[in-house]
Amino acid sequence: MPATTINNYSFISKFKKHVNSSVVLIFFTVLALLCANIPSVKDLYFSIWGHEVSLSIGNFNFFSHNGHAMTLGQVINDFLMAIFFLSVGLEIKREIRVGELSTKEKALLPIIGACGGMVVPVLIFWLVCPGDPAMTRGLAIPMATDIAFSLGVLSVFSKRVPVGLKVFLAALAVADDLGGIIVIALFYSSHIDVLYIILSAVCVLAMVLGNIFKCRAKSFYVIIGLVLWYMMLNSGIHATIAGVITAFCIPATLKKGTGHYLERIRQNVNKFPVIDIDEQHNTIVLTNDQIHTLKSIESAADKMISPLQDLEDNLHGLINYFVIPLFAFANAGIDLSQMSVGSLFSGVGLAVMLGLVLGKFLGVFSFSWLAIKLNIVQLPVNTTWKAFASVCVICGIGFTVSMFIADLSYAGLGAEGAALLSEAKLGVLVGSVVSAILGVILLGKTLPKES
Repeated sequence: MPATTINNYSFISKFKKHVNSSVVLIFFTVLALLCANIPSVKDLYFSIWGHEVSLSIGNFNFFSHNGHAMTLGQVINDFLMAIFFLSVGLEIKREIRVGELSTKEKALLPIIGACGGMVVPVLIFWLVCPGDPAMTRGLAIPMATDIAFSLGVLSVFSKRVPVGLKVFLAALAVADDLGGIIVIALFYSSHIDVLYIILSAVCVLAMVLGNIFKCRAKSFYVIIGLVLWYMMLNSGIHATIAGVITAFCIPATLKKGTGHYLERIRQNVNKFPVIDIDEQHNTIVLTNDQIHTLKSIESAADKMISPLQDLEDNLHGLINYFVIPLFAFANAGIDLSQMSVGSLFSGVGLAVMLGLVLGKFLGVFSFSWLAIKLNIVQLPVNTTWKAFASVCVICGIGFTVSMFIADLSYAGLGAEGAALLSEAKLGVLVGSVVSAILGVILLGKTLPKES
């Protein structure tokens, strides 16, 4: 099978994977909005996130920060999102090593587009909210592209979408995530504790040594990653970065002698010329030797998958059907009775909405257009400029990471911070919905018709 076919299959699989997850995400977002605005429910909805959570061994509570127990909301935003960023980090590492970010030719267009999609929204936010220190804490909110939502929107058009466009959008979202990670690490950390920084470095060193000494046990990296998360939580560096660091330390290579394991699989498969089937009960009756052979095949097959890809695959269901929906349910609830229509036409709400709807499109499209016109990169194969521009509109769907950065930006600022956070969330929701609707309309007009 040609390499291009393998890469295309990888992105088509990713494309399909996010369709159902985006539906689940929409459901829990709507549910959160309903819970936040139904009088008999909203008090319970807002109060539940403030309940303290404990995972204790003796006097030690794993979910504690500076000696204080974390709330349910903090566990979701700091711990579960660290698992989300672990998954993101695994995806980024895989794409850098063997995927669409592995070579200059493949990576350049989505990286250039992602850079534009980060710079221009920040500029628009600053122009709308100049000189206000509290508001400008949220400059990075409209930088992100939500891969689940964006690929979910693209899936509406199925086979009408050229593979090159699917690849571009997926790779751009990955590059966007990397930019968001860097921003979180640089600008959303505070009160650095040197001792915990040193202990964090020890954890990273242990994982690096694991790579050097060819340790391929996922449990080794996961356990040390959990310790790293706790150390970083208390170090002042945002704890979600621990997920990314752990991901980049998980081996992406196979054990030597994979050809041996492949040959073992072939030999064992040949041991099943005949299998007795009980037609009445629709069951397969295996001998002890056959069961042993199957287990040998399973063991050899495990050796053919790198720890990175194995863990990435194992996390898929947890991330898409638990972590992200729960995050959306906890963070998308906005009490609309406390908001006014004017919130979208001034201040943070307007800055975020324009940053996503206008900034993401202008940034991604203009930077990409300039790079293509200068012959630095090429337009994706079988793609028109109109269709490419339509996909750039979809990049304004910034839901998950934008919500996360909004919480980082305004949490802990008292009543003013709470008001700004609600405005930011409203801007994220409206901006993402508008980008999705405009994207669907434009794609419907610009993509080739089904034959």
